[in-house]
Formats: sequence, structure tokens, C-alpha cells
Amino acid sequence: MSLTAAGAISEHTVPSEKAFSTDDKSFDGKGDVETATVDADSDSEEGVLSNERDIATHVISVDDDPSLNPWTFRAFFIGLGLSTFGGVLAEIYYFKPQTVLVSLMFIAVVSYILGVFMETFIPRRGLLRYLNPGPFNKKENAFIVIMASASANSALGTEVLAVQRLYYNITPNAGASVFLLFSSQLLGYGIGGMMRSILLYPSKMLYPGVLPLLSMFDALFEGGMAARRKLRVFYIVFTAIFFWELFPEWIFPLLTGLSIMCLAVPNNAAVSRVFGGTNGNEGLGLLSICFDWQYISSGVNPMTIPLKAQFSNFLGYLLCMVVFVAVYYNNIWKAQNFPFLSQLLFYENGTQYNQTLILDANYEIDPTLLAEQGVPYYSSTWIVYLLSSNLGLAATFTHLLLWNWDDMRSAWSWMTLSSIKKTWANFDWKFWQADGMRTQDVDDEDIDPHYKQMLKYPDAPNSWYFVVFLVAFVISLVVLYKTNSTLPWWGFLISLLLATVSILFFCALAAITGLMFIIQPFVQMIGGYLHKGLPVANMYFVLYGYNSVTQANLLLRDLKIAQYAKLPPRAAFTAQILGTLLGAILNFIMMNSIIDNQREILLSVQGTNIWSGQQPQMYNSQAIAWGGLSHELFSAGQRYQWVPWAYVIGLFIPVPFWVIHRYWPKLRADYLYTPIIAYFIGWLCVGINSSILSYFTVAFLSQWWLRRRYPRWFAKYNYIIAAALDGGTQVMVFILSFAVQGAGGTSHLFPAWWGANQGGNYDHCLYLN
Repeated sequence: MSLTAAGAISEHTVPSEKAFSTDDKSFDGKGDVETATVDADSDSEEGVLSNERDIATHVISVDDDPSLNPWTFRAFFIGLGLSTFGGVLAEIYYFKPQTVLVSLMFIAVVSYILGVFMETFIPRRGLLRYLNPGPFNKKENAFIVIMASASANSALGTEVLAVQRLYYNITPNAGASVFLLFSSQLLGYGIGGMMRSILLYPSKMLYPGVLPLLSMFDALFEGGMAARRKLRVFYIVFTAIFFWELFPEWIFPLLTGLSIMCLAVPNNAAVSRVFGGTNGNEGLGLLSICFDWQYISSGVNPMTIPLKAQFSNFLGYLLCMVVFVAVYYNNIWKAQNFPFLSQLLFYENGTQYNQTLILDANYEIDPTLLAEQGVPYYSSTWIVYLLSSNLGLAATFTHLLLWNWDDMRSAWSWMTLSSIKKTWANFDWKFWQADGMRTQDVDDEDIDPHYKQMLKYPDAPNSWYFVVFLVAFVISLVVLYKTNSTLPWWGFLISLLLATVSILFFCALAAITGLMFIIQPFVQMIGGYLHKGLPVANMYFVLYGYNSVTQANLLLRDLKIAQYAKLPPRAAFTAQILGTLLGAILNFIMMNSIIDNQREILLSVQGTNIWSGQQPQMYNSQAIAWGGLSHELFSAGQRYQWVPWAYVIGLFIPVPFWVIHRYWPKLRADYLYTPIIAYFIGWLCVGINSSILSYFTVAFLSQWWLRRRYPRWFAKYNYIIAAALDGGTQVMVFILSFAVQGAGGTSHLFPAWWGANQGGNYDHCLYLN
């Protein structure tokens, strides 16, 4: 069980990083190939940042000021306020035709403005001194960001409850529903929290996506000339991108993807499929140039992901285009009967599949009705995505076991009789009395420098996270039978086991590379095989098997922010729990209010420009497809039988590369992340794809050219510029969402002109039905 995956619960020691390959060195002792041409001491000011420890200690400050107090009324006041704002907004936009996300950078910028405002204008005497105890500090800002970030997501549990209310006429008890949200959100926290010594503390676990945020914190709160220069750069870039985003987002949307091929051949379907990409599911966006940072940085900021991961990502991208085009134009799985890019179900003639026609009165698959309608089809590119996802997910296990054995082995080293006896003997059942002080040698040079600074603060011990897990576990079992879930207890246990293993491997990959895999289709497939013909059970299986992994990754990411910002662990724990519980309550209240008042609109296919049921409709249709049709679609001998077989094949993909590197190390096969290559073969299956070329251009300019040629400049300014680009873009996009893009009710598109083709694709490629 995962409670001891991070070591004995009552112990707070962390393995020395002598056991962790923090420099990614290969068997021949050489470093990464992109630094091989540079002869510089990595500790010197001019040295290239060649590994995770270099980046974590040169890009952001290691220093800590223990006098900074995060436990202020001001921090709670702003934190709870932004948590309320984020939680309400997230749930409202779950039922909107347009998605608006409250990002980390947006929260950080707004909380800083509010904190400085309160510091400047509120008197420091009388009762008002609680709102202004002194200068607004970095730890307060980190505390607010972590609390609000935990709340500013629409809990996956509300999707399950919404689908039950809308499509199954089941209205679970309000108390059971709230506890369902609590338990489903906290299970992942408990499991992930008990793996902190593996997935959080080591330098190897970099979490590159949070580095711009911490670089911004340093610029905002650190004194000295260097910090002032960084802050000046931040303000200049933030202001410039803030005003620039008016053009691609509203005035001149052609800048979302400028395609010479589309402009030259605007009426060719093949050109649209391969070179188009400015509109959803238009095409692959080959050679399109994107000038909209909103899309360039929509998944992850390209200036933060390590070059090694970017290179594997790029190889996957090239293979994706080749495979997609080959599958479609060779008409594999009758590809040309269906849209080039889509994730919907279709009849063989290409019309959209009506899933309600195969369900009986209990919303279960009726074999007779299924025989009348026929087994549905997917678009072939979506099947490639499912295949590549399974290849990448399976390859992750083998890759990490082969290349990162020392990093991972403490997850199972406790499984000896002596270790279990020691854990049981040392377990402090009075967990509320734990002092939290960790028995670690602070003079050990192999400990991560940021973690070493945190040793002075009482920890939120593993026993706390175990209690969170245990309470959530018990509540989950109770509410499963109070909400008509149809998921049996043994299915729930399997989903948790699947989540625990996935957290260990996929969160480790995300921590090292900054790229998180979406495992939802795989979990849906497993649930479909276990609970044949039970779509509601499939939804609950996904809720616990997939959502727990997502929540664990968010918890660990935010705890890494706390470690980098030197926010005491118990403050981070408090912020996360408060934000999560408050967000769940707000999600539930808003979901019920919207369904009560907009039920007919949410059930309609098209919706309105204010409300839309597209997301619950999609979640329900996927549950029916996976929960009801897994055997008909994916079993041996069926049309898509290679989708599950891909998981078996994926286990063997990393082995040849490991063998090649073991015996021919000069070939540098260790430079390839095989899971990333395999997973991204299906990358372009949906969405807007015109930004990919610009994404990789920025990535290689930042992580290769700047890092090698100008390492000093890279260390000082790369991540602060990344923060400014994200911050300025997200603030402007948030404003435009309400002002002109329909988030407030009515959209106000810019008048049509050549640069704003409102009647078709913005890049002027042929619009395909």
C-alpha cells in the first residue's frame, strides 16, 4: 500500500541524493549532449546549466528568511477570496461554450496586486493592523497561490453528479454528493503526499513548469540591483505581451496561425488537413507560424521544459504527422468516411452516432438495439491517439525502471518483513502530537539545497497524509452506495491500486520532464472491461482511478512551489486542504444552481452562446462508449483490437534503447525519452495545432541556443521572461473572455476583414464539414 511508499510513516528522513542520478550521466560518464561542447564549471557564473540541481540553484534563490510569516490574516483573507473566485468561476465555465481557466500565474499576479494594495493603503493600527501586519512577503504570496490553485478547478466529481442528474434522472443525496467531492479530491492528496521523499524532495524532481513563477517571486520580493533589473525586464515584457494579445486574440486572429500554404491554396481539402490549424480540429498545422502566446504556451511553457524532453517531444511530433497522414490517406479503419480529426463516435456512413438509441430504460447497453444501430466507429486519428497513449503509458514503467531504478526503488524497498515491523513499531498513533522535525543531516552536501532549508520547519508528516487518505477512503466506500454509483467495492479498490501505481510513475515523469500524460482513456478502457455494460460505474471508476492521479500531481507541484519559496510544510498543507474543501463545496453549489435553471439548454445538442452542456455530454458519451462498448470495440478480433495490445507492446519499447546505450554508449541512446516519443505520436488528434512550429522554435532557442551560448543571461532572465509572457497573456485573455469573447453572455467578434475570417478558418484554409 502507498502509505509507506515514501518510507516509514513515523520517520522523516529522506534518502541522500547519492542514490539519485541528479546529473543524468550515462554509463560512460558524459553529460547531456547539448552541453558536451562547453568546457565550463557548472558552478561558475559562466557555466552552462546542465542538470536539475544547477537549474534549481542558479535560476531561483536558495536563500530563506525565517522571519517572514505566512500565517497572517491578510494571507487567509486574500487566499480564501481568490479561492472562492476561482472555485465559482471554474464551475460556471464547465457549463459554458468557452473555457476560461484561472491559471497559477494569473492567481500570483492578482494576489500580489491585492497584497501590495492592502500593505499600502490600509492603516497599521487598531483592528486594521490584522489586514496589514507589515510588508507583503513572498511566503504570503506562495500561501495564497497554493490555496487558490487547489480551489480553482472544476472537480471531476461534479461531472459525474451532473451527468447523473442530466441523463439518468438520479439526484444523489446532497450530503453524500459533497462527501463524494471531498473524498475524490483528497484521495490523490493522501497517496501523493506519502510519496514526497520520492516525488518531491530530490533535486531530480525539478517540476520545471513552476520555475517561472518562482523566478517572478524572486524578482518581486528580493532586494538588490540584480532583482531590480529582473523586475524591470518582467514589467516591460508583461506590458508588451499584454497589449500584443489584443491582436491575435481579437483584432487579427490570422496571427494565431499564418500558413503560406493555406493562403496559396485556399480551396484544397488536403492542404487544409495537413497545413491548416487555426480552428478546432481543422488540421495538423504543418509549417504554420503562430504569434499568439496563448496557444504557444497553452499546455506547457516551451521556455521551461528541459531540452532532453523537448527533443523526444519533437520526434514524437514528426512521427505524429507522418502516421496521421498515412493512416488517413490509406483509408485504414475506413478513415476517409469520417472527419480527419475528431473524438466523437460515428456510423459507418460518417454521420454522428446517436448513443441514446442503444440504451435501455436503465441506461445500459441493450444488445438488440446495438445490433440494430451497429457498432460505432471512431475517426482513425483518434484511434492512433489511443494506440500511442497506451504505448507511451506502458513504456513509462519500463523506461523509469531501467533508467531511474535508483530514483524509484525506495517505493518498494519497504516491502520486507523487517521494514514493515519497524514501521509498525515506530508509528506514532498520536499523529496530532507529531513535532514534525526531520532527522536529516543538514551538513550532507548531497541533499537538495532547497529541501535543506526546509528542515528547520516542522513537517506535515506522512501520518497526516495517511489520515487524509484513510478518511477519504472510508467516505468513498460509503458514498459509492449512497449515490447509486453501480461501482462495486472491489472495483473501487482496483481503481485505487491503479491510481497508486500511476502516481508513482507518471508523476515522476512529470516532475523530471514537465510533461504530464493524460491517462483517462486507459483508465476508461480498464473500467469498461471490468464493468461491462455499466457506464455509470465506468464514470466512478475513472473518478477514482484518474482524478486521484491528477490531484496527486497538483499536490506535488504545489508542494514544490512551497519548497522553492521556503513556505513551511504545515502552511502548505493547510492551504491545500482549505482550498480543496472550499472549492468542492462551491463546485457543488454552482453545479446544482446551473442545472436547476438551465437544464433544457444543457440537454440540447447546440446549447446557446451563454450555456452549453458539451462537457457533460462528452463525459457521458465517453462513459457509454468505454463502459458499454469496450468488448465490442477493443476485444481480440474486434475492429480496434490493437488499442489494448499496444499496452503490452509499449512495455518493450525502451528495452532496445537501453541495450544500445549499455553496450554502445557513444550513440547516446540515453538522450531519448521513449515514453514521450511514443505518447506524442497521437499528439495532434484534437484542438488548435497551428502553434506547434512556434512552440518548438521558442523551445530550442531557449533551452539550446541561449542556454549554451549565453548561460549567464539564460540563468538570470529566461524564466522571468517566461513568467512575464504567461502572466501578461493570461491577464489579457481573461479580460477579453468577458469583454468580447462571450464569457459574459454575448460575444463581440471583431468586424470581418482579411485578418479576421469570421465566416471560416482564420488561416483561410478550406473549411471542412
